[in-house]
Amino acid sequence: MQHVQDPSTATPLKEAAITGQLADWTACLTAAVVRSCEALRWRATGKGHPSALLPQAGQEYLGIDVMAFAPLVEGVRWPLPLTVFELENARADNRVAYSLWKVLCVRAALRMVFAYRPDWEQSRVLVANLEKDVIRGLRLDECSAITGQTVVVVGNRGEGETFPWGYF
Repeated sequence: MQHVQDPSTATPLKEAAITGQLADWTACLTAAVVRSCEALRWRATGKGHPSALLPQAGQEYLGIDVMAFAPLVEGVRWPLPLTVFELENARADNRVAYSLWKVLCVRAALRMVFAYRPDWEQSRVLVANLEKDVIRGLRLDECSAITGQTVVVVGNRGEGETFPWGYF
């Protein structure tokens, strides 16, 4: 929240949400996520934030929006990510469901999906649909094999006046 509250991030993020400029919303949120990871001393990479961490330089690995890795360990050329983030700005619930499914397929200690909906009711419906369409579709052995934590964060402008607290 420290980086989301910073005026250099908060102002354009809130404005993007209010005006529905969701590509700008994604870019602002990506920057906040990358800065947050770096504040934790993780090495992060994402669209607009390239990294030469892996032998294959890039911005997005495995089609995941942001990945964070532990501090460099000598001799480890291909570290597994600690955390993966998907930042989904599409209004279709299926795109958010795909993002959740995608992060569930990655072995990481923390998997996060950020999504946006214009109001609280649409946010509530989205979360219910994710539970019905993605989570209930997993077999018990598949659920048991998923380690770590998975978090879905939905922002909406319904309580935007208390940004960021009422927004996420």
